[in-house]
Amino acid sequence: MTRPVFTVDERGHTRDYLLRKARSDSRIVAGASVGSDALGGSDRWSDLDLTFGLADRAIVTEVLADWTADLKHEFEAAHLFDLTDRTIVYRVFLLPGNLQVDLSFTPGFVAEFGPRFKLLFGNAVKREHSPPASARDLFGMGVHHAVRARYCLERDRRWQAEYWISGVRDQSLSLACLRRGLEASHARGFDRLPQDVLELASDTLVHSLERAELLRALDRSIELLVQEAEEVRDFAAQLAPQLRDLVSTEWP
Repeated sequence: MTRPVFTVDERGHTRDYLLRKARSDSRIVAGASVGSDALGGSDRWSDLDLTFGLADRAIVTEVLADWTADLKHEFEAAHLFDLTDRTIVYRVFLLPGNLQVDLSFTPGFVAEFGPRFKLLFGNAVKREHSPPASARDLFGMGVHHAVRARYCLERDRRWQAEYWISGVRDQSLSLACLRRGLEASHARGFDRLPQDVLELASDTLVHSLERAELLRALDRSIELLVQEAEEVRDFAAQLAPQLRDLVSTEWP
């Protein structure tokens, strides 16, 4: 019977296997751990995140096909999805025990790993990643989501309205992280925000799909967005009246 959650030893065994496989694969010339493991911040629940540089004539699709077949045979891994970032291809697997394994491969003799990596073998070039979203962009996206939420409500698309209201909250909390020097991507810093901010954010949660409740949650989400837009105060002040009009019940 398969356990619902992997053990740390199982994760370590999987990591050792993949690194041995990489070192023995002539198409791979460099390897690194990335994410929390590279920064020394992994815990009991962390996934396994490894990246590899390919030799000049290695073909990414062939390497992916071979490695995927091997992981399915060795670990009964399920291939979830792929992502691409310039020259890097990411393939995400889920193993029994709900261990997520993220593998990425970069063509070219010198691996072009991201800014958060720990080189394990071979050579690497640290590449510049795109800068994170600015406060203005985060606020602007929050405004966009708020407008879409109200229009969805008027169209009686209440599930879609809830989706956009949640998006306003996410942008607001990302702004809150940016203000306080916390990492905003993928909500990594949300749980470290001050309690008063999180209490206000809790008030933005949608408790039902009733029209009045969706309007209430949208209203609270807009107030949180405006409050956390301190770094773009003038821009927020310009749009705040228009945003608050979105929750007026006096719409035609």
